[in-house]
Amino acid sequence: MESNIPKPVVVCADDFACSEGVSLAIVELAGQGRLSATSVMVLSPRWVRDAALLQGLRGRIDVGVHLDWTSPLAVAAGHGLSLGQAMWRALAGGFDAGEVTGVIERQLDAFEAHWQASPDHIDGHQHVQQFAGIRGPLLDVLDRRYGAGAGPYVRVSQPVGAGLGLKGRVVGAMGAHALRSALAQRQRRGTTALVGLYSFGGTGADYAARVDGWLRDAPAGSVLMCHPADRADADDAIGAARRREFDFWRSDGASGCLRRANAVPARGPAPAPAVR
Repeated sequence: MESNIPKPVVVCADDFACSEGVSLAIVELAGQGRLSATSVMVLSPRWVRDAALLQGLRGRIDVGVHLDWTSPLAVAAGHGLSLGQAMWRALAGGFDAGEVTGVIERQLDAFEAHWQASPDHIDGHQHVQQFAGIRGPLLDVLDRRYGAGAGPYVRVSQPVGAGLGLKGRVVGAMGAHALRSALAQRQRRGTTALVGLYSFGGTGADYAARVDGWLRDAPAGSVLMCHPADRADADDAIGAARRREFDFWRSDGASGCLRRANAVPARGPAPAPAVR
């Protein structure tokens, strides 16, 4: 007998503050109840002013850090690498723990300086939060700053569902199992799985069909990541896809997908009750 209890899915818009169009789209969609989380590119100079746009959503959605090693912002900050370089360094054991710790601390400091609170969650631009050489220092930093097992939950980028493809398998292979095991050992909260991974191509109808499948396949507690913007900036390689995603998530089509999957946008895993 099927349950009538809605399936909670963390519908998270990545890349807040990377551009005006992205920030405004995320605020609009969250205000409509279509999103339940966002993650912030704190290295962007826009974060200083765009943080104010989220104030009306405080306590209503999860706001977290989109840990960044591979964007032009990270390169400008002095620690950035191409995705290929970061993957190779992770596989070769080439990340320096002290340097990684410093980069993570600075991004958390930048978040908290303008949000005036700790992040609700941590994920990573191009899934770097689970790379070997980054995930260990990340969990050490979280334990030290917020207490063992306390503070932000962490996205486990373990793609699931039919038609996963090579990209999804590679993302998972870059550390999903190891991150999940490390989170369990430290009694730190993590998400169950990831959907929303695609090549950013196709039409609006293609994207709607993908969301239908993602919501159908997602276990409870999964993250459905999305990347909306209210405009397609000429200098954004995925600008057209961002606009298609925005148009979908503010449409009745999004409501229909959620209804068919008996899914509801929900915040991430709650902290365990305190032991008395």
